[in-house]
Amino acid sequence: MKITEYFKNKSDTLFTFELLPPLKGTSIETIFSIINQLSEFKPPYVNVTYHREELVYKKRGDGLLERFIVRKRPGTVGITAAIQARFKMEVVPHIICGGFTKEETENALIDLDFLGVENILLVRGDIEKDTGAFKPKPGGHKHTTELIRQVADMNEGKYLDEKLENTIPTKFSIGVAGYPEKHDEAPNMECDLYYLKKKVEAGAEYIVTQMFFDNKKYFDFVKAAREAGITIPIIPGLKPVSLQRHINILPKVFHIDLPADLATEIRKCKDNKSVRELGIEWGIEQSKELKAANVPVIHYYTMGKSDNIARIAKAIF
Repeated sequence: MKITEYFKNKSDTLFTFELLPPLKGTSIETIFSIINQLSEFKPPYVNVTYHREELVYKKRGDGLLERFIVRKRPGTVGITAAIQARFKMEVVPHIICGGFTKEETENALIDLDFLGVENILLVRGDIEKDTGAFKPKPGGHKHTTELIRQVADMNEGKYLDEKLENTIPTKFSIGVAGYPEKHDEAPNMECDLYYLKKKVEAGAEYIVTQMFFDNKKYFDFVKAAREAGITIPIIPGLKPVSLQRHINILPKVFHIDLPADLATEIRKCKDNKSVRELGIEWGIEQSKELKAANVPVIHYYTMGKSDNIARIAKAIF
């Protein structure tokens, strides 16, 4: 079932969450345990992220450094299949531009189509850590809009090999990312919304936002998007703070602001346990306000942890 149907048929705000593939060499049971803990809140679907390769440097015997390309969190397609088989629930795997050619992307989409997956979330992917910039793989996509067009073509039965005959169209419903505090590479919000609208025009059917800690940022973003002619559902994404170092890391990595009163309270915390309790309280208040505003879904970023999400969900759903 396409998740856009859940948005249309909902009687109340829905609860969903995002899963991080486990590090290579670790067990999928970590994924299963999170789903088991959060399933009581009846998520209609879960998301599974995709991760590009990374460059690592290893010291050789002669003292020089040698570069290696590694993929630390593989398994998105396999995790999707495992969740479907074990929990009989909709899964929304992410597909990214970074690190993949168009053909590799097409093959991954074919695998997902064979699994009966009908929902995907398309994002460009992270910058390269060694260069600080985004560079597509040769033969890959530079922008999410290009990736959307490839999926939209497959939905019409158009594959990269134009000589294929009697092709069967895929049935993917496409979600994309949105940024209430604008993408860090956009010069301003107006420009960011211009490109977001291009994603919609290319075939995106719903938007999931980057995390934010001030609901006004989300409400202002939705208002500006509507004024720009973007009418599809905009789903708020939340992540509770849980560590003292989040006060520095989250703004740096995700290019977001922490409200002054939240930052002040984090600084007052004596340890990470206190920060985690603060994050739960803040997440509950954010969620209450969003639910009262009748948002279609509140989407939570678990980052591999679910105890705090469970406590927030228990207070809200």
